[in-house]
Amino acid sequence: MDTRRTTRALATEAVHAGRDDLAGLGLHAPPIDLSTTYPSYDSRAEAARIDAFAATGAEPDGPPVYGRLGNPTVARFETALARLEGTESAVAFASGMAALSAALLVRGSMGLRHVVAVRPLYGCSDHLLTAGLLGSEVTWTDPAGVADALRPDTGLVLVETPANPTLAEIDLRAVAHACGSVPLLVDNTFATPVLQRPAEHGARLVLHSATKYLGGHGDVLAGVVACDEEFAGRLRQVRFATGGVLHPLAGYLLLRGLSTLPVRVRAASANAAELAARLAADPRVERVHYPRIGGAMVSFEVNGDPHEVIAGVRLITPAVSLGSVDSLIQHPASISHRIVDAEDRRGAGVADRLLRLSVGLEDVEDLWADLDAALGERAVTPARPEAVARG
Repeated sequence: MDTRRTTRALATEAVHAGRDDLAGLGLHAPPIDLSTTYPSYDSRAEAARIDAFAATGAEPDGPPVYGRLGNPTVARFETALARLEGTESAVAFASGMAALSAALLVRGSMGLRHVVAVRPLYGCSDHLLTAGLLGSEVTWTDPAGVADALRPDTGLVLVETPANPTLAEIDLRAVAHACGSVPLLVDNTFATPVLQRPAEHGARLVLHSATKYLGGHGDVLAGVVACDEEFAGRLRQVRFATGGVLHPLAGYLLLRGLSTLPVRVRAASANAAELAARLAADPRVERVHYPRIGGAMVSFEVNGDPHEVIAGVRLITPAVSLGSVDSLIQHPASISHRIVDAEDRRGAGVADRLLRLSVGLEDVEDLWADLDAALGERAVTPARPEAVARG
């Protein structure tokens, strides 16, 4: 009898999911399929497969049809991510915003254009909803107000936890309960499935900007939604119709990135926790935000000019994005959340002196030396360890 475990640990899944068939193919590394189209000499059968896709959005049986319907390399990444998030399926897109747009379009096509959302969100997500660029209408609320904000035409409830950039956290189980039958979409970019699996708490849709931790090396642009197969079918139909497909090379890089995701997230999180503690004890820092769940993101409000800190780093890279092996810092009010109305931005806790630090894998002492120099001369004010805000 084969007594090997059928349920595997996250670290094992990260390495092996999406690769289960490789040994049978005589391969060790996953192949990259760059084809945009595929030959078929049976046009009647091809017509039947296309009809089936049009009806349900299910992945066609047999060989691939066309790059806009799906790609074998991208499918490996989708399989792996679904396994890590504990969902039936996942659908990958050209960017995180393309993934969010597809989810909104799926519900909007059903006449459910109203969205209930909790701030803060990533700035472009906020803008997409507020501007109604896809014909949606948004009601902003706090987590306790979700149930009261629902309407008959509500298509989605959207939250991000830990939130960008304040790292505020939300009780997902409570929000999912408040949603009733309305799908809850959780942006899990900051936490990753290493720290949090929203589907286990009642979320129907789990969104990632895969550009960040899933890729992990700052060299791939992608988005993905992990969900049940029914919703995945609708997402594939939107992806086919709108063309927001992920390039196969990006799919390959993402699958490779997943194999080290648990190691990277845990190592970077240890660095981040140490930096958060040091910043909280530093009189040059007014307040530190670090989530209870942990993670590799730290946000902090400085007593001085945040732009001087950005200009002063040398090891840490002053740049947008996050989740890379190297550390990045940026000023949300100037960049990632600049597109959000200033009053709304400040109301969501995105202060003008707030800096967002994505902590990488460098030695923590080198990172601290860089931050220490960038923060400028120390004041004589006593340290305030109570300045860490968790959650």
